Amino acid sequence: MTATPAQPYSPSESRAQHALRDTLTLIALPLVAALALPVAFAGGGTRRWFGGRSESQRAEAQAAKDAAAAAFYELDTAQRDLRISIETITAVDDSPAARRAVADFEAVSRRIDEASHQYIEAVDAHDLDRDDLEASVAVRARTELTKAKDELANVKRELDRFGDSLGPLLGKAETQLARLAPAVERARQGLLAASNALDAVRESGLKADDLAARLAALGPELTKLNQGAGQHGVPDTLERAERVAREAETVRVESERLPEKAAEIDHRLVSLRTRAQALTTRAGQVDPVLSELRRRFTAACWQDLQHVPDQAAENVRQAEQKLTQARAARDEQRWPDATALLSTVRALLNTTDESVSAAGDRLRRLNAVQKDPQQEIDRTRFAIRDAQRLAMTGRNTPDPRHARPLDDSVARLERAIGTLEGRHPDYWHFLTETEAVRQTVTRVVAQIREERGAAH
Repeated sequence: MTATPAQPYSPSESRAQHALRDTLTLIALPLVAALALPVAFAGGGTRRWFGGRSESQRAEAQAAKDAAAAAFYELDTAQRDLRISIETITAVDDSPAARRAVADFEAVSRRIDEASHQYIEAVDAHDLDRDDLEASVAVRARTELTKAKDELANVKRELDRFGDSLGPLLGKAETQLARLAPAVERARQGLLAASNALDAVRESGLKADDLAARLAALGPELTKLNQGAGQHGVPDTLERAERVAREAETVRVESERLPEKAAEIDHRLVSLRTRAQALTTRAGQVDPVLSELRRRFTAACWQDLQHVPDQAAENVRQAEQKLTQARAARDEQRWPDATALLSTVRALLNTTDESVSAAGDRLRRLNAVQKDPQQEIDRTRFAIRDAQRLAMTGRNTPDPRHARPLDDSVARLERAIGTLEGRHPDYWHFLTETEAVRQTVTRVVAQIREERGAAH
């Protein structure tokens, strides 16, 4: 029986492909030989038989060859699978760890090429089907093929260890790939929902030009999503899909809320105009209050309120002007402008309300202290004594950091009481001093409680 010659390399084949093809050819040879045996015996075959030892060595060499072929096939399959894993990682991850994994895979692949070359050389070097195969040649073939098989197995174990080390990177990459398609679909559905909501708002007669512009700006992003991760990369595509979905959802929500927002602006226009009119009336009552303050109390008690009537009138005038502008913005459906103008109106009216209220409150407090200053004195002394008791709780002597400001507060209160003597007491100075004393005491109490809370 004539041995089948080893097939030459083809330029288009890799070394691994050539080896695999040749291995499959070699595996098929025993079957061809078996089919040829009856013919050989029946017609006087040409193979010479050299006895049991030669055939035993040939069989052992053939077994070593089959084992090496199986090891080669197993290694080639594992390398192909691991290459898919590396491609999965590099499609998603560009981190230093991912780049190291690629470099390590290339190093392992070089080891695989070396082991594969050793195996192929061992296979090509020995024709185990030669009729005149000598026992010594069969023994050498078995040794070289066994060595090639062992090297293939060693590299396979190295490849397996490397594959195990890729677990975290591969898991992260597969997770991102699993998120990609749903994320892109959510982005598309979000854009569709935003577009439908915008159409519904426009059909109701409301304009939404700013929302339409924001939605149109997402058009190029949708184009890139449709081009796919192959062109733009998985991380960028995933980030783009999530961002488009968020922005589209914002446009949808704002579109659906637009009718409610228009109604809210209408309500605020009416409410703020009513409030401005009421403040105009209240501001007119400040002059009589100031007149009484001037008549009954020293200048220090009312000088800081002199500007209130003129400032209140100016604030109301500005508020009414802004209200007119807000109405025009509402009619033109410039919703952000209308909202900003109404916020300005509200701030102006709040300031005016506080200053107008301050004049009446000043007269009320001065009347109360003029009639009975002892009530204010007792209130302040009680606060000081309460703080002093807290400072002494659990101690024989107070902490100087607490005792000093409390002692200063006692002295300050006594000085404030002294200002009430004479024909024209400065009641406002007295009130501001007692208020300042209580604020100091409040800070000391807070400090004591904070320190004791931290200690426990």
